[in-house]
Amino acid sequence: MKHFAIIGLVALLPNLATAQETHTGMNHEAMMNGTGMVQGETMATGLQMNPATEAGQSAFAAIEEIVLALVADPNTDWSKVNIPALREHLVDMELVFTDAEVKATEVENGFQFAVTGTGKTIGSIQRMAIAHAGVMNGTGDWTFSPEKSETGVVLTVTTTADDMDKLRALGFFGIMAMGMHHQNHHWMMATGVNPHG
Repeated sequence: MKHFAIIGLVALLPNLATAQETHTGMNHEAMMNGTGMVQGETMATGLQMNPATEAGQSAFAAIEEIVLALVADPNTDWSKVNIPALREHLVDMELVFTDAEVKATEVENGFQFAVTGTGKTIGSIQRMAIAHAGVMNGTGDWTFSPEKSETGVVLTVTTTADDMDKLRALGFFGIMAMGMHHQNHHWMMATGVNPHG
């Protein structure tokens, strides 16, 4: 019985190899034309195509998404595209959210966040907090007042009494994630426009 099973398996090997070649070829073609449209497709053999959806870690995926859009647009002005600037911004985001230390102090009608770091993180904190405060100041009657320090930023956020629980719950990192402007800013950076200017 074992011999029949082995013979059957050996007989299937050429078909599996062909399926693998077809799979690889389709993946390569999709990568070359920038469509990435291999997910969920099924070959005639019934084998599922690559089900993976994540391109890599978040910074890579954010850049990939924008690069694909730029390549697909025949009107892209490549003389203005600046992917390195976007990459630097994404590095800042990563450093702030993983390396920064925050001490929150309640003040009248709000909180003061002393955000500190070391090395490259200091500059990342300053760029991120000051730019974000400039965009968010006045949104929903919240005021954002950042001041540089030697090791980062002191950010004071005040609000109405009704929003104090919300502000307390969000903390510095929740506040930094507020607003849906980040995607637009990333697109502007990649296409050579200063989103904070």
